[in-house]
Amino acid sequence: MDLQSPPGWTLDGKALLRNYRFKDFAEAFAFLARVAAHAEAVDHHPEFTSVWNRVDFRLTTHDAGGVTERDVALAKAIDALVDGAGGDDRTSGVQPGTAIGAR
Repeated sequence: MDLQSPPGWTLDGKALLRNYRFKDFAEAFAFLARVAAHAEAVDHHPEFTSVWNRVDFRLTTHDAGGVTERDVALAKAIDALVDGAGGDDRTSGVQPGTAIGAR
C-alpha cells in the first residue's frame, strides 16, 4: 500500500513523525489531553514525548509493522486538534496557531 504522509508529517522508516511547540507547558499538556481523548475514542494510540512546551509524535501500527491508514487518519486528527491550541512553527514562518513539522 502506498500511503502519503499528511502535510507537515515526515515518513521515517516505518513511522510518521511530527513535533509541535506551544506557548508553555499548560498549552502543550491541554493539547495532549485532547489527543488522548481522541486516541481512546478511535482505539489507536500514538507514541509521544513531551518536554515543557514541545510534544513529539511517532505514529505507527505495530501489528502491521509500519504506517497504515489508521496512522494517516490519526495524524490528520492531531493536526485538527492543534488548531486553536497555540501551536507555533518557528522554522518556516507559518503564523501562530499551526504546528511545527519534523524536518
